[in-house]
Amino acid sequence: MASSVYIHIPFCSHICTYCAFTKFYYNKKMVTDYLNTLEKEIKERYQGEILKTLYIGGGTPSSLDISDLKELFKILKVFKFQDDYEFTIEVNPENLTFDKIKLFKENKVNRISMGVESTNINCLKYLGRCHDFSLVKDKIKLLKEFGFNNINVDLIYALKNQSLEDLKKDLDNLLSLDVQHISTYSLMIEDKTILKLKGEEEIDEDKDYLMYDLIRKTLKKHGYFHYEISNFAKEGYESKHNLVYWANSEYYGFGLASASFLGNTRTTNTNNFKKYLEGDYYSEIEKLDKNDILSYALILGFRLIKGINKKEFYNKYHVELDSLYNIKDLIKDKKLIDKGGNIYISYDKIYIENSILINFVGE
Repeated sequence: MASSVYIHIPFCSHICTYCAFTKFYYNKKMVTDYLNTLEKEIKERYQGEILKTLYIGGGTPSSLDISDLKELFKILKVFKFQDDYEFTIEVNPENLTFDKIKLFKENKVNRISMGVESTNINCLKYLGRCHDFSLVKDKIKLLKEFGFNNINVDLIYALKNQSLEDLKKDLDNLLSLDVQHISTYSLMIEDKTILKLKGEEEIDEDKDYLMYDLIRKTLKKHGYFHYEISNFAKEGYESKHNLVYWANSEYYGFGLASASFLGNTRTTNTNNFKKYLEGDYYSEIEKLDKNDILSYALILGFRLIKGINKKEFYNKYHVELDSLYNIKDLIKDKKLIDKGGNIYISYDKIYIENSILINFVGE
């Protein structure tokens, strides 16, 4: 049974140069039509499970106006939650207002994820962002005044012409915010993005590695636990929602381009706005056999720094973890470590984790 819900809000007040997600410029009529269809989809598909997490992403959910957000929260009242649920909404500094924060609080949002991306004005312009660090500080302060004590900020690094000193300054600035969670992403130049259309290329791997190493050493030094390849948290503030994904547990995705994993089926919703409004929700339906499910479990589980617990894995799948694929060979080569009941990627190999995870694609 599903324990989590993701909802995609595909609207933005501006389009960032690196973004490859499904999104549209904010349009009041489009938002109204979309929310009406979102409500229908949820009513048709949600089976009444008690949820432990709800995550509203985008796009930019905070680009919606107050009336839109009120309608969205009204739609969400159909969901049932356990007492210690986590309810996250993504925001951008430039369209996060006093009234929106107040509305979030009234509707029991208890985790905020803010797209900061950089604190360097030149980097922000390169990324197509519409804020500066002064605005970020003001909005984080306002969130804290409203009692939000579970805040994530996103950081993008490995930008063209960005130096290690620039990155160090970014990290110092983010640390000064005293938030509970920091997500870090190396810039990828993806198809159909403004940067790709401009012919931009990713920086060389050696410099990318030096930046990644600086991030994890700096954040560890300041009390952040590196618990997943790209994510760092103060103790007890790991993202419960993302942990559902990495545990290969079941979840719903509602809205354009969202994904679901229910039973032995993974579905991806259409990114075609017209089809979605017509109720033609799915673009892909993947029926999984046991080998497929095990493959997903390994690829997702080994993203966690602690890796996969052997006993829990056996109890869930009735298979010995180290009997799968070439895990014993990877342990022998010291790419995987078998210790303390868990098998995990060697910490000095995390940067090249994709070359290890590829071993678990198919058979």
